[in-house]
Amino acid sequence: MQKDNFKWNRKDLLGTYDLSKEEIIFLLDTAKSMEEVLNRDVKKVPTLRGKSCVTLFYEPSTRTRTSFELAGKTRSADTINISVSASSAVKGETILDSVKNIEAMSVDCVIIRHNNSGVPHFIARNTKLAVINAGDGSHEHPSQALLDLLTIRDYKGTIEGLNIAIVGDILHSRVARSNIFALKKLNNNVNLVGPKTFVPKDFEKFGANVFHNLEEGLSGVDVVMVLRLQKERMGKCFYPTEREYAKFFSVNRQSIKYAKEDAIIMHPGPVNRGLEISSDVLDGEKSVVLAQVTRGVAVRMAVLYTLLSGGRFEDSN
Repeated sequence: MQKDNFKWNRKDLLGTYDLSKEEIIFLLDTAKSMEEVLNRDVKKVPTLRGKSCVTLFYEPSTRTRTSFELAGKTRSADTINISVSASSAVKGETILDSVKNIEAMSVDCVIIRHNNSGVPHFIARNTKLAVINAGDGSHEHPSQALLDLLTIRDYKGTIEGLNIAIVGDILHSRVARSNIFALKKLNNNVNLVGPKTFVPKDFEKFGANVFHNLEEGLSGVDVVMVLRLQKERMGKCFYPTEREYAKFFSVNRQSIKYAKEDAIIMHPGPVNRGLEISSDVLDGEKSVVLAQVTRGVAVRMAVLYTLLSGGRFEDSN
């Protein structure tokens, strides 16, 4: 892509569903250019000085919230973390009223995580702030998908034409949806693997292949992306026991043999060790889980810079 000729025209980042291939590659390239800053002794550049961002999370988070805060501070933006449990939300204030009040304080960007799907989109339509979706219900989590793509590209040398398996609780996973949308736009083959309760056949409408057998789903893949079982979103029992789920769908030393020898293992975290993935695989030589976390800061630096700088490409080198 000719970066000098590319112009980012979006106010918000709400999902990968609406992003073009060019926009995805632009964000990945911008993130790559910013990795160098994270290796400096002084991890600070002035490119967003004078800008302010608020993280507003209605669900728990460690990696996403922390990396967005680090990303903002590294770009010299003022970052403010609002704890919902100590905010006016507990007094009955609506989320739109909360954001409107934040906007009235001359904030530039709000980063929202909410348990209800569509909330960031609703906020984006009703505010002039730049809105970043940090996860909405079971819908999307775009910055996680972008950091996953950057990790894949770094380790596999490309982000196109690969065979990628996503294993586990696809039904409740916003990470899975954002990855499916992005990976298909980049011409990858995507296998969705799990029990029928977690991977219904109608997921084939996204252009993915559905497998209910781990050996078949992992056969010959370049990347194995494991997902957490999201018990907090399950209103009923989706599997008999954790022991039975692990027996048939845990990614372990035996099951990863079905994938290519040089396959990489990914997980967005948090991890239920011994359930969806064994500790020896999670901590093993094929795992790039911590590399994903590292790239999360660079990707979120790129997202903030792109939305708040007018969409210019920056080469920090």
